[in-house]
Amino acid sequence: MRHAWPTPRALRAPWLTGARLWLALGIAIGLPLPAAAQSFPSKPLHLIVPSAPGGSADASMRIVGAALAKRLGQQVLIENRPGADGIIAAQAVAGAPADGYTLLMGSNTAMVAVPALRPSPPYDPFKAFTPISTVGHFTIFLMVPASLPARTTKELLDLVAANPGKYSSASSNSTSELAMLQLLGGREVVNVRYKGDAPAFNDLIGGQIQMMFSTAVTAQAFVRDGRARALLTAQSQRSSLLPDVPTAPELGYGALTLRAWVGIFGPAGMPAPVVTRLNRELQQVLAQADVREQLAAVGFEGYGMPTAQFSAYYRQQYDNFVKLVREKNIKFD
Repeated sequence: MRHAWPTPRALRAPWLTGARLWLALGIAIGLPLPAAAQSFPSKPLHLIVPSAPGGSADASMRIVGAALAKRLGQQVLIENRPGADGIIAAQAVAGAPADGYTLLMGSNTAMVAVPALRPSPPYDPFKAFTPISTVGHFTIFLMVPASLPARTTKELLDLVAANPGKYSSASSNSTSELAMLQLLGGREVVNVRYKGDAPAFNDLIGGQIQMMFSTAVTAQAFVRDGRARALLTAQSQRSSLLPDVPTAPELGYGALTLRAWVGIFGPAGMPAPVVTRLNRELQQVLAQADVREQLAAVGFEGYGMPTAQFSAYYRQQYDNFVKLVREKNIKFD
């Protein structure tokens, strides 16, 4: 695969933006909270998910959304807006009113890979959005169709090396594409981009593509009915969903380990009380045993963070990603 996306310089966030500006103003001059913030929420919320229905992202956000709705006393409506590495969904939220009623399921793809790798980023993630809380991370598997004569990761790589350009890989985002590039180590395949795991899996089973990194909710069903094979998990620990599948470090691919994290974001400029309420409720939801069990069943580990901690984690993830791409000299089309 040939790629050519230069990496821009790290983006910088101003000191006082969004929720912190509201908080500073309120402390400094004793401003009363806006009426909308005092009554929040007074109508349904919209959670924009940047992937097609049927995959892990959609399933996990519906679980979280349903539990959050009970705590808020308002519906949390899931809107799927797949495509363009999450740009479509992110821009929809960035342009929405900063009142807390339009939220984004932001992942390391849309919020880190896109702005870090695109020559002309469509948005500055540190200026266009308000971080609210983590939600958790996905379990990721390397998948091949059962018809492919490769039963291990080494056999797959040997097969690709012996047939340059013959095989195809699928990617539904820049994170999975980067993982595949790291795994292939210069071996040549044709990369095909999809709007989500579910449509990519249809072509994997049909033989149009031969390998992909997939989230667990899609992978496990195809593995259990024998139509696909999981060769490794990109996590540092084995998954309880497919416990026989070895980890990347076990097989000597420790550098491949990645964490496909997810957080909730709103538009820039959200009032601090609204951010605080949403963060508190999300942390309560993600601490519930029943919610964690439901998320685990779709290959998602749920956990919340205080907003300040999440903001620092998010910046660290961005900086680490830029460093990795530069050190490995990875180029994207």
